Amino acid sequence: MLSRDAVRRIGRWVPAAKTYVLGVAVLVAGPLGFGQSAGTVTINGSVTIVESAQETGPVQRATKDLEKDFTKVFGQVPKVVNSLIDAGPTAILIAQRENVPTGVNCATTTNTEAFAFSIANAGGATSVVCLTGADMRGTIYAIYEFSRTVLGVDPMYLWTDKEPAKRASIRLPQDFTKTYPSPVFKYRGFFTNDEDLLTGWVVPPKGEQTGIALSVWDQVFETILRLKGNMVVPGTWIFPDDAQVHAATARGLIVNQHHATPLGVNAARWPRDVPYNFSTHPEILERAWTNAVNAYKPDDEILWTVGLRGLSDQSYAQLDPSVMNNDPLLGQRIADAIADQIKIVRARYPNAQFIANLWQEGARVMHEGYLKIPPEVTLVWADTGYGDMQDDGKVAAGQGMYFHIAMMNGQANQLSEMVPVETIQEELGRYIKAGATSYFLVNTSDLRPVAMTARAVMETAWGGVPQEKDADTAYYRKWATEEFGAKSADAVAAIYKDYFAAPSLRRPYFGSGMTSAGNAPPPPPARNFTRWYGDQHYHTEARRLILDDLSVHQVVGIPSQSPKWTQPHVMPSGSEEMRKRSLDQDIQDGEESAPRWDAVWNKAVAAENLVDPTRRQYYQAEVLTMITINRESNRMLLELAKAMKDADAGDKEKAKTEAAASLAALDEIQKSMALGEYGKWKNWYRGDWLTGVYRTHELVQDYLNHLKDPMAKLPAPASWSGWEAYFHIMAYEDDRSVDVH
Repeated sequence: MLSRDAVRRIGRWVPAAKTYVLGVAVLVAGPLGFGQSAGTVTINGSVTIVESAQETGPVQRATKDLEKDFTKVFGQVPKVVNSLIDAGPTAILIAQRENVPTGVNCATTTNTEAFAFSIANAGGATSVVCLTGADMRGTIYAIYEFSRTVLGVDPMYLWTDKEPAKRASIRLPQDFTKTYPSPVFKYRGFFTNDEDLLTGWVVPPKGEQTGIALSVWDQVFETILRLKGNMVVPGTWIFPDDAQVHAATARGLIVNQHHATPLGVNAARWPRDVPYNFSTHPEILERAWTNAVNAYKPDDEILWTVGLRGLSDQSYAQLDPSVMNNDPLLGQRIADAIADQIKIVRARYPNAQFIANLWQEGARVMHEGYLKIPPEVTLVWADTGYGDMQDDGKVAAGQGMYFHIAMMNGQANQLSEMVPVETIQEELGRYIKAGATSYFLVNTSDLRPVAMTARAVMETAWGGVPQEKDADTAYYRKWATEEFGAKSADAVAAIYKDYFAAPSLRRPYFGSGMTSAGNAPPPPPARNFTRWYGDQHYHTEARRLILDDLSVHQVVGIPSQSPKWTQPHVMPSGSEEMRKRSLDQDIQDGEESAPRWDAVWNKAVAAENLVDPTRRQYYQAEVLTMITINRESNRMLLELAKAMKDADAGDKEKAKTEAAASLAALDEIQKSMALGEYGKWKNWYRGDWLTGVYRTHELVQDYLNHLKDPMAKLPAPASWSGWEAYFHIMAYEDDRSVDVH
């Protein structure tokens, strides 16, 4: 048996003792321990995890997750030590490249966020499985990728409930050595936007000021890292010193701000009676930006968003009359604000990095040539909210993208999958081909309803678009195989394809006339994007029809995202002719899509027998509930519109039957939701304050009561507009406002 010193000497000077795999040297000389054959290692519950005390806190957090993963697979908690001297016969070495012990020839890489696997030898009887990273995040990715590819841990397990198979041991192959190159997109991460379900699911412990419980935030952060992301926008309307910001950086994530909160200013908490006008009072906004920058902890890793929007995610032009209908001046104001913001950040963080997110009017003034972005700022194009990018084919190298797989606008999807994988692959593929890979942010809303596409976009952002025929179908088949079992793969893949094709195409303009924030919606974009009915549309439209009918066109809109001091406003009501056209359109669209929804449902029910019995509960939550929400929401709106039309024609009995059918459809949705609240998911849909299935149920019941008795109590003539959601999401902030002093 060779001594450790002898092994080190061999590693230094005997070329024949090394083999080269993927261009990386791996030592295979010397004994590999009991039961090991040359170049292979068998791991089991007695393995030792070796992690240097030099590793950072985020790496140590990931190692704790690896301990849990080993315990799930082997039923035994692994021993964790800080030195190979204390390791047993087989060790898992976790080390950033510069922390690899001397004489242990692990495969390493120097590229940003890259990592490597290899088998080495520490001398004596200790064989080593090396998980090494080029840097801190590369090391974290090595840990989680080992869990995925070797231990079989689903990177989305926190949302899919998929547990790895129990194993007695796992033998690593002789060619286990592999390097993983740097990612395709430089920055990659989640924006948990309009986070109603996540907020309502777990009540934070007393004294925890985060909205979403920190335990839930940690699950979000872990998921990002398991998907090899490096960035997060930790909430919609937050302050820079909120606990989830620091929790994200403690996990090793870069903190970013979204388009409506440049430099971290919580634009839904602007103080009352303080001007928000960069033309007349630039000093006020500059103080707010400066104070927000100073509120971050010095060791927080931040990617700074710059730009100029109004309060509560509206256009800045809504608050500055001088730029209203004056795009040249609007572009100049945005550019001036960006220049000021860069100076403010550079004064504290000289090496800061910046992005500018061109959401809505930002894209418009950019296309018109009125907005000039400094070269030191990464230009980020946004999509329409439905996955269709708004660059009009002008995307260029060095730019980036902001992409939605869920969207809260009163019309899109908040409770179910929305964007086909084909669209993901096309749009990300287009940006990759253009070299526009500096930034990728995906809006996930509450994450669990869009678990499949969340994984799809992050895998594409890391490794690019698969170069295979029908890559979208291949992805559905892969997802189905992993989540529901190989026997179901073909059937479930076909179900996803049909699901995304089932909704009716949307009319050119939003039917409700309102967005979730209570503002008039933007006009359709210049490009002819395809929009489709989302799960919100049915409920927004149904509530609009009922309130408008029962209150005789006297509906008040209650703001949701706006500062507390924003007053309700009267919603514009259409003519009776417009109302009739709306009913006709809802009936036509509902009848046209109903057969498609029925077909998808029938296929999904039939496929359940093909699903692994241990995964049928998740199949209910992921597939059957997703289809039920859309299919029954379509039926709900269809029957309601028919009831209103028949009531107008004087056939109250038929109208009552149809309204009752509408109510029954809502009952089916709520039953299906309840089935998805098993185990840890108890109260998951308690936070459905934005789509608001329960609120629609209340109003349809009110309408049915009115058909039965014209003197029945009427609902308040107030458009719900998601007000309750933001009351809960932001309740922890109390009366706190942006610091402008």
